[in-house]
Amino acid sequence: MRLAAIDIGSNAARLLISDVVRNYEGKPDFNKLNLVRVPLRLGFDVFEKKEISAEKTRMIIDTIKAYKCLIDVYNVQYIKACATSAMRDASNGPAIIAEVKEATGIDIRIISGDEEAAVIYENHVAENLDKEHSYLYTDVGGGSTELTFFSQNQLVFKRSFNIGTIRLLKNQVNESHWDEMKDFIREKIKGHKQVVAIGTGGNINKVFSLSKKKDGKPLALDLLKDYYKEFSNFSLYERMRTYNLREDRADVILPALQIYINVMRWAGIEEIFVPKIGLADGLLHTLYDEVKLKETAV
Repeated sequence: MRLAAIDIGSNAARLLISDVVRNYEGKPDFNKLNLVRVPLRLGFDVFEKKEISAEKTRMIIDTIKAYKCLIDVYNVQYIKACATSAMRDASNGPAIIAEVKEATGIDIRIISGDEEAAVIYENHVAENLDKEHSYLYTDVGGGSTELTFFSQNQLVFKRSFNIGTIRLLKNQVNESHWDEMKDFIREKIKGHKQVVAIGTGGNINKVFSLSKKKDGKPLALDLLKDYYKEFSNFSLYERMRTYNLREDRADVILPALQIYINVMRWAGIEEIFVPKIGLADGLLHTLYDEVKLKETAV
C-alpha cells in the first residue's frame, strides 16, 4: 500500500510518501520513498498580521500542485493532508484551503493543537519502550509545542501550547505563556516514574545530526544548553556558515532549543531521544489505520 501525507506547518510544508508492508509479525512497516520540504514560513505572516498574504497563498497553491504531481508519479493510493498552527490562526485559512482544493483536488484539514499532539503519538514509539520510565513527547513547531505524556505505556495527557519558534522570533510569547506551560508540566508529571523525553521536529533532528551521536543514543540536557550558548554567540549568517544551515533553519534553531531546554528542566528530565519522526509520520500511521478499518468494514 502506497500512502502520502502532507503537513503544512508554520515554518514549512512537507510531503512524505511511503510504502507500507506487513512484516513477519503481521505489523506494518513504513518504508520512506520520498520526503520533500518547502520553507513556506507562513507563521511570519500570521503571527503578526493574523492572515496569510496573497504571495504566500500563491506559494501554498504552487507547492501543493507540485506535491500533487509527485503523488501522481508515485502512484499513491491514499492521501492525508493537514495544516497546523499558522493556518489555525489565519483569518483567511479556510478560504485558502478551499482555493487549494479547487486548484489541486487535495482536501487539507486544519487540525487543532490537541489533534496534532495525538497524531504525533500515532508513531507508537513509546509503546515499544520499557515500563520503568515515563515518556514525554515534545514536538516543537513554528507556531506551537505539542506535549504528549505516557506512563506505564498508557497515555496520561496530550496538550498543545502556543509557544513556537516563529512566535518567539516575533515576540508573540510572553511570561504568562511560559508560566502556563511550566505549571502544567510540573503538576501533571509529579509523582510519575523517571521521565525521559522524546523530541520531534526539524530543529531537534538537526541538533542530533550536529552532535554526531549514533542513532538510538540520547542527547543530554547539558549538551542542549551548550549548543544554545554556542549558537547564541553567532549572528544568523555566522550560524549558517559555521554549521552549514539553511537560513530558515538557522533562525529558528535557537528558540527551538530554548523550548526543549525549558520543557526538560520543568519536567526534571536529563536526556532526550530523537527518533527523527514528525507529524507527517503520524499522519501516515493514522491514514493506514483508517484505510484498514474501512477495508475491514467492507
